[in-house]
Amino acid sequence: MQREPETELMEDKAQVEAYARADFSLPHQQFIDMLSTLVEPAEFDGIALELGCGPGDISRRFVKAYPFSRLYALDGSKPMLDYANALIDDSNRLRLTFIHGKLPDTRLPLSRYDLIFSNSLLHHLPEPGVLWQFIKRYAQPGARVAVMDLLRPETRQEAKDKVACYANDEPEILQRDFYQSLLAAFTLEEIHRQLHQACLDFTVTQSSDRHVFITGRIP
Repeated sequence: MQREPETELMEDKAQVEAYARADFSLPHQQFIDMLSTLVEPAEFDGIALELGCGPGDISRRFVKAYPFSRLYALDGSKPMLDYANALIDDSNRLRLTFIHGKLPDTRLPLSRYDLIFSNSLLHHLPEPGVLWQFIKRYAQPGARVAVMDLLRPETRQEAKDKVACYANDEPEILQRDFYQSLLAAFTLEEIHRQLHQACLDFTVTQSSDRHVFITGRIP
């Protein structure tokens, strides 16, 4: 099945509200747990960059899990960031900053970051190479990178089956978005090719029947 790109930004009010209110606690906490196996929370006191933060659930989980860190979280959707800013705990406002900007042209507060991570951004991009080049541009030498995303099923029916299995109780708009995201995702082979073209020697692991976890260190 060929990839079918979806809308890059989630800005429709109903779509944003449905996504922001949905319960993604399990996959989001799994992302933090997997990140913790790569970067020890008690030992990381650097500056992190999150790409495609959405309404900021993973962002808030990160600063809670990494008490000595500083996080800048970027997203291209202003409505998403409105939710994110409204939900920041007062105790974390000095360590968590949300930035409105779109890859690759946004300007970040710092020129280099010690850790760069992303969840569910890759499949939104019309051109995936933008993500890998952006990471190379802003990563400190030796920085850790962690990217999690969906994997494209082999058939439309398989995509529909995954929606029925994992989003059957969600609002119709979320089921629609999940289906479109599965069709817009990349295969393992395509991701390996992207990394090769970007000259990044990263590890690509299928972490579930629908997720891929990509990790590495910038030379």
